[in-house]
Amino acid sequence: MSQTTEPTASDAPTTGVAVLSQPFALRDGIVIPNRLAKGALSESLARRDHTPGTRLKNLYRRWADNGLGLVITGNVMIDRRAIGEPGNVVVDDDRAFDDVVEWAQIIKAGGATALAQINHPGRQAPRTLTPQPVAPSAVALSGTAGMFAEPRELTHDEILDIIRRFATTAGILVRAGFDGVQIHGAHGYLVSQFLSPLANLRTDEWGGTSEKRRRFVLEIARAIRAEIGPEAILAIKLNSADFQRGGFSEDESLEVVKALAAEGIDLLEISGGTYSSAAMLGVDPSLKESTRRREAYFLDYAERVRAELPGLPLMLTGGFRSVESMNEAVVSGAVDLVGLGRPLAVEPDVPGQLLDGTVTRSSVTPKRSGIKVIDNLTELTAYTVQMWRMADGREPAPRRHPAINVATYLVRNGIDSVRVGRRGL
Repeated sequence: MSQTTEPTASDAPTTGVAVLSQPFALRDGIVIPNRLAKGALSESLARRDHTPGTRLKNLYRRWADNGLGLVITGNVMIDRRAIGEPGNVVVDDDRAFDDVVEWAQIIKAGGATALAQINHPGRQAPRTLTPQPVAPSAVALSGTAGMFAEPRELTHDEILDIIRRFATTAGILVRAGFDGVQIHGAHGYLVSQFLSPLANLRTDEWGGTSEKRRRFVLEIARAIRAEIGPEAILAIKLNSADFQRGGFSEDESLEVVKALAAEGIDLLEISGGTYSSAAMLGVDPSLKESTRRREAYFLDYAERVRAELPGLPLMLTGGFRSVESMNEAVVSGAVDLVGLGRPLAVEPDVPGQLLDGTVTRSSVTPKRSGIKVIDNLTELTAYTVQMWRMADGREPAPRRHPAINVATYLVRNGIDSVRVGRRGL
């Protein structure tokens, strides 16, 4: 992390297409080299014991010198008993510390700032990995064709243990060389479940009101800050809304953001949706076509946050494809960092090409079949398989038929594709 002083969130640039190349001061002493960031992508590349390995490092070497100013890893799980996807990295002790050190060094080799995204899946753990998941309440995840088992409600002591685990994982990662961590508070995972009035039906100190539902994430933020100290970066990825009737709303999300800002978070990344309503993938019908054309799926919400909290650094991920839209979002002052996800899986060099003018947009578009659950699966697997190719030393093959990607994903992860198909995937 550089020590120079650069513009802050409230001093957004006002002119020029070169705005994306300008550094951004997250706060005093922490400067991100430019405005392009890698959003978290679940790589599914850990070893069988969930430690980082050669393939994961190969993937990040492919991204290490491509022009990104900030790199956020895919899910790093805080408890090996709770795995969100096959191949998740787990850091809950020091058993693979040297591997984690090397991983951080690879990410930072090209000058990028490195954050590790830390997560607990809660009820959003496939039944093939976790037959009895845990959650705020015993409420099954709907609209996912039975992929996830009905969860068991967490006890008070178990909640406190999970909070401690978030802090432990964060501390290990920062000691290993990461510049900080990002709490995954979006997309229907455990933090998001506590915030949701549909998933959290508790009536104790962890639910029943919006204030009590947000207590879990606030306690996590406090525990992590106490563990990593004031110098490391504490970020969070949060849903603008979960796009479900009666669920977590933009108004409630904004109140959560205000509470987190009061706790001293350094960066808010805005996203939206869950596996039941995958707005973050751009294939869910809840997203208006006008929003897709605008590219940034959650820009309206980012503008609301900026108006209420002008000094809070903001990153927006979801839909950005053209330099024009990226520049407009930053120049307008709505956001400070532009997050790229899926484009990096098929166009790994695109950040540098956007910055030097070689290209003016990413060619990535959502892959749709018209069947909601298949759309979500197709979109997820298409890019995961491309990351696997890079992990094996090959270049992406973006023109492969989506069905081949789905089959490759299912076979490699040892999933019974016939059984899954009968459930509607």
